Amino acid sequence: MKKYDNFCSALSNMRQIYKYTEPYDDTVILTGLVGLYEICFEQSWKMIYEASATGSPKIILKTAYQAGMIKDEELWLRALQERNNVAHSYNEDIALEIVSQAKESFYAMFCNLKNEIDANWL
Repeated sequence: MKKYDNFCSALSNMRQIYKYTEPYDDTVILTGLVGLYEICFEQSWKMIYEASATGSPKIILKTAYQAGMIKDEELWLRALQERNNVAHSYNEDIALEIVSQAKESFYAMFCNLKNEIDANWL
């Protein structure tokens, strides 16, 4: 599954967010951390899409929740909203919030997805 391999690579790269703490030295670091989250989110929903083959990211996430592929629908929908906010990551407050959520919740969420896929979907 190429999408699965892409997701695993993105998840491995996203682990790098824990190497940095606030205050971030410059905009390039903050933008890079936001980018790591965005890429991982994109690869995760595209992998789920490959398995479910239906609609928009929101519909795909709801379908994955109903199928038991993801466990916390609300967290995933919040992650989708943050992914949509990436377009505004030039705003430092938004970028900081995305990185904070990625560290506090989203990285573990992606790890849980990987574990679920490994255990029950491959």
